[in-house]
Amino acid sequence: MFKKWHGNPWAILITLSLGFFMTLLDLTIVNIAIPQLGQDLGASLDEILWVVNAYTLALAVLLITGGRLGDLRGKRNLFAAGVALFTLASLACGLAQDPAQLIGFRAVQGLGAALLMPQTLSIITEVFPADRRGVAMGVWGAVAGVSGALGPILGGVLITHLSWRWIFFVNLPIGALVLVLTMAIIPGAERTVRRRFDTLGVTLASTALFCLAFGLTEGQRYDWNAWIWSLLGAAAVFFAAFLLHERGQQTGEPLVPFSLFRDRNFTLINFVGVTVSFGVVGMFLPLTIYLQSVLGFSAQKAGLVLLPVALGSFVMAGPAGAVADRLGGKFILMGGLLAWAGGLIWIVGVADVGTGWLTIAFPLFLTGLGVGCTFAPMATEVMRGVPPRLAGAASGVTNALRQVGSVLAGAVIGAVLQARLASALTEQARARAGQLPTAYRESFVSAFSRSESDIGAGQQGGAPSGVPHGIAERMRALGGQVFGHGFVHAMGPAVYVAVAVLLTGALACLAVRRHQGPSANPHALPVSGPELEEAAR
Repeated sequence: MFKKWHGNPWAILITLSLGFFMTLLDLTIVNIAIPQLGQDLGASLDEILWVVNAYTLALAVLLITGGRLGDLRGKRNLFAAGVALFTLASLACGLAQDPAQLIGFRAVQGLGAALLMPQTLSIITEVFPADRRGVAMGVWGAVAGVSGALGPILGGVLITHLSWRWIFFVNLPIGALVLVLTMAIIPGAERTVRRRFDTLGVTLASTALFCLAFGLTEGQRYDWNAWIWSLLGAAAVFFAAFLLHERGQQTGEPLVPFSLFRDRNFTLINFVGVTVSFGVVGMFLPLTIYLQSVLGFSAQKAGLVLLPVALGSFVMAGPAGAVADRLGGKFILMGGLLAWAGGLIWIVGVADVGTGWLTIAFPLFLTGLGVGCTFAPMATEVMRGVPPRLAGAASGVTNALRQVGSVLAGAVIGAVLQARLASALTEQARARAGQLPTAYRESFVSAFSRSESDIGAGQQGGAPSGVPHGIAERMRALGGQVFGHGFVHAMGPAVYVAVAVLLTGALACLAVRRHQGPSANPHALPVSGPELEEAAR
């Protein structure tokens, strides 16, 4: 049935985009299910956070390895293996009976995503000629921007009408379709590289990334103690050892070719990619909590309120990719980052305990427009000067840096949010304690002081057992006010961290060399099959 589409670049793009869509969807879809996971599986807050982080951690650690394996073993083979593993792990996640099982299977999901994700960008770079690559990158960028925004929306609908398990089961039909399309449509090419795999480089890089990602993820939980700083120090040591090892491998087939970073644009755009990760976390982490815990929206309504982000991204991603290919992505990317930052500032300005969803919709749409102007130009510019034989390595490095950026963003923004929330809850509780009888004021305030390690705990605080019914009701009502106003006060500084980093990324764009179209690329890929094979050799 699919035979006539075999080798068709646009059919290949659709296949790759579907696989890419699954992996990015799972970065955000779980966040909105946190309350349900805690109730159904009896999971602690720390276990729930690891359900989210296990996926990101495995993905960040193994992306570079996955990209290089694609160069060595064939990009289609690695893409198909990744899709199969991701799909089976999704089934296992949906069937998990306790938090430990779910955390373990989420890590396997991350492994599958790390195998398939780098192949998407490198295959697109190979199969599309330079004069059409910008449009293709626009589609890829649209998928990147929309999938993350759709995660909370789709997750909210599935959780409300079915159960949290369906946020994983939804991957099964998509994964099966992608596997069929992969074998039918994507040609099986010879291996681009015929040299040995850099095992020591993989070990050093994976260990460094694991220590860094684990330390950043667990830092807040352990109050940044000596053990956490030892992990971060070990990450620095292993990273230095990796660089020394890779320096000696540059004449062969290194895991990370240093020649990639001689291209100023490649280096700068990868830095911008890290800043974009802060934008994603700074947008979704505070907002999903705000919509459900402060405004009291259901999971479905909270997801639907975020729909303008997906709409704005969808509207802009395609045109942004096409224009970036013809005129260069420098100023489009800069404009996208500025619009994104502006939308976040607007959201903080209008967010309050009684804010209606329509008031938030307009700044969310502006943010979505910024997202749409960001991912496609990034993809176009970062791969513009990469030779075919290094496409897999470049894609792996790019995606890995973005995921490490997500881990760093989660640690920094989460730490700011919790620290500010702890202070704000205490201040708000003291301000409202005067409305209670004197005997109950101290216990009311102390309940919120103890809740600083749990973002949602404040909603339940303030009504200890043994309190008369009327006073208990009053304490609960005041507790809701304390948490709502406290979170609004804490959300601003956390979002402003993301805004500051996005603005830094926009400034970095000023140093990006501007290209006037695909012909300006001295390393533009050959457009014919024989030329591609010759370039690969």
